Formats: sequence, C-alpha cells, structure tokens
Amino acid sequence: MVDADQTFVIVGGGLAGAKAAQTLRAEGFTGRVILICDERDHPYERPPLSKGYLLGKAERDSLFVHEPAWYAQADIELHLGQTVDAIDRAAKTVHFGEDGTVVRYDKLLLATGAEPRRLDIPGTDLVGVHHLRRLAHAERLKQVLTTLGRDNGHLVIAGAGWIGLEVAAAAREYGAEVTVVHRGPTPLHSVLGPELGQLFAELHRERGVRFHFGARLTEIVGQDGMVLAARTDDGEEHPAHAVLAAIGAAPRTHLAEAAGLEIADPALGGGIVVDERLRTSDPDIYAAGDVVSFPHALFEARLRVEHWANALNGGPAAARAMLGQDVTYDRLPYFFTDQYDLGMEYSGSAPPGTYDQVVIRGDAGKREFIAFWVRQGRVLAGMNVNVWDVTETVQRLIRSRAPVNTEALADPHVPLDSLVP
Repeated sequence: MVDADQTFVIVGGGLAGAKAAQTLRAEGFTGRVILICDERDHPYERPPLSKGYLLGKAERDSLFVHEPAWYAQADIELHLGQTVDAIDRAAKTVHFGEDGTVVRYDKLLLATGAEPRRLDIPGTDLVGVHHLRRLAHAERLKQVLTTLGRDNGHLVIAGAGWIGLEVAAAAREYGAEVTVVHRGPTPLHSVLGPELGQLFAELHRERGVRFHFGARLTEIVGQDGMVLAARTDDGEEHPAHAVLAAIGAAPRTHLAEAAGLEIADPALGGGIVVDERLRTSDPDIYAAGDVVSFPHALFEARLRVEHWANALNGGPAAARAMLGQDVTYDRLPYFFTDQYDLGMEYSGSAPPGTYDQVVIRGDAGKREFIAFWVRQGRVLAGMNVNVWDVTETVQRLIRSRAPVNTEALADPHVPLDSLVP
C-alpha cells in the first residue's frame, strides 16, 4: 500500500481528472489528493454540451461528475479556477499560476485535455464568433441559438466534425438557418470516410442544413462589432448572425512540453507520449484523457482519442498505475452521437486508407444498420445506427482480429455473436 504521507497531484478538472481522484480513494489510497481545475465550475462531463444541455433537455446540475460536496467528503483538495504554470521535475513540484503556490508531489497526473482550434482569419474578434468546449461556451451558445431560432437568424459553422454536426442539429431544432462550411468532400470524412459521411450529409440536408464542401472560411464580415456574413476561399459569401468554429481540438501539451516530457508528432495527432501504463517519459508523471498519445497493440499504432469514454476509462487506469498496480490501457476507442432522430455508437479505429471495404448490415436507407470497416476480412471498426445493444459484440469482433465471412457479416439473419470466434 502506498504510504499515507504521499501526495498525488492531478492537473486537469475534467472527467479524466475527477474519475482518477475517485479511483484513488476507491482503491484505498489514504494520502493527500490534490485536484487542480482551471475552470470555476466543478468537474463536469462534456458530451451534453453539444447534445442534451445545448438543446435544453438536460439540467445544468446533471452535467457534474460528482455532487460538489463529494470532494470534501472524499478528502479531495479541489482547487477551482487555478492554473499550473510550471512543473519542476527535479524538485517534484508544481507551481500555481494565480498566487505562486508551490506543491510537492510524489506522483503527478496530467489530465489537461484539449482546446478548440482557432480560426486564423480576419473577423474572429467579433462578438458573434463562438467555440464549444467548456460549459461557459455552451451556456452562451444556447442563448445564441434561442435568439437565432426566434429571429430566423443564420448560423455558419466552420467544420463538419461531430461538434459541428451536433450543433447544426441543435440549431435547426431551435429554428435557426444553418450553413456548414467544410474543407472535405463529406462530413466526418477523416473518421468515417466518404461512404458513411454522405449519410450524415443527407440526414442534415433533409432537415434544412446547407453544406458548402471543399471550401474554408477566409473572413468573417461584421459591422459595429457584430457578425454579418462569412466569406470562403472560393468567393462565396454566406449570411451569418453567428459563426461557430468547429475545426477540431489541439491537445493542451504546453505544460508537459515546458517540463521536457516527450510529445508526439503533431502530424500524427500530437499529445503527451505515454506507455501502456499511461506513464510519461518521467516515471513519476502520468497522463490521461484527450491529451494522451498511447500505444494500442491491436491497431499497432499510437492513438490520441478525444472522446468521453477515453476520459472515463483512462483516468481510473492512470490512478491504478500510479498506485503501482499492473495496468495495460488498451480500451477500444468508443464514441456516440445523437442528431435529430439518429442515434449512433462507434467502436474501433479505421481512418481512410486503413480499410478496403465497408460492409453494411441492415437498411442504410432507413438508417437502421450496422456498418463495419474491414481490412482483409478483419473488422477494424463498427458503427451501429439506430440499432442497440450490440456494442459489446461489435467490440469482441474487433478484438478477435479474426477474419470473418463478409457475406455473413452483412446478413442480419446471421446472429452477430455467432461470428465472434
């Protein structure tokens, strides 16, 4: 058992950090646990920010990982609205940016997450330009969408990834006019490829969303500090009363970089390099969540995963590793989305170029199906759309690494679990 006099510090107050703190106590750690969060809100979950909370279907209190009183009850020293500006690895200390406090650690967990990528174009300083990453962002955006829907206003979204599409769906439900500008040929092209990306384009077009593919924003035009229009590099101009930048997120590695920890190549997703135990290049510093580049033996590659399940599972895994337990973090990437009447779960990893076939099981026209990304008969990823209670089987199929009969895989009359060795 770890000595009760030891201090474990967690930098980052998102889901990964909060779950790590919870796990330390659940596993019997009796030492000091310090959780440092640069937001003034208690740790919360992010998926509702672009889903239920943005739509007004989830209450604010339902977002929080724990009740506020839980931290004191669990003897977690929670520092809200505080930033860490430096790590001294030799002295094993972290330095608070606000008041210069210095705290010594025995083990340190970096769960600093990611931050929205910014549009580097004229006009981004206008009042109506938004990002969506934090609770405060969602609160402002909800007010904006309410106003746009009431006044028949226009929202331009830069980016057709998950955040962009979920906000587009929410905006249409509020009644706003929506135009999505995306550099790729289809939505979600880098995740789903053209086959399934087109399905999401059709879903949104049916609800009145306009897409402008193969283009990027070059200027946001305004007057008296307010947004009027958005221009693209092919000469088009779209009316806009608000603009959402949804062009991805960058891992917040600046603290780790300044401390001399190994960082992954940005061209490969970046992130803090960790081993299978989520340990960084410093044996007393661990990392978890969106900020991590971790080795995945199944895919024979490093992955950086920006989704809820990675934070939910990575935080506890890092906590157990900090306690000296035998940990191998090899969870399959998993995420979900809700857009209009479409619900979806995705497991695995199959970027364009890694698969040679997409197998559809069910009725894609009715949007009730499972899609499988396959390479040489082996399933790399699966996505169930409006089909439920299959995720565990899909993940077992991926983990098996075994070739499957693609005709049987496509046949809904063949029980899916019968294809798992």
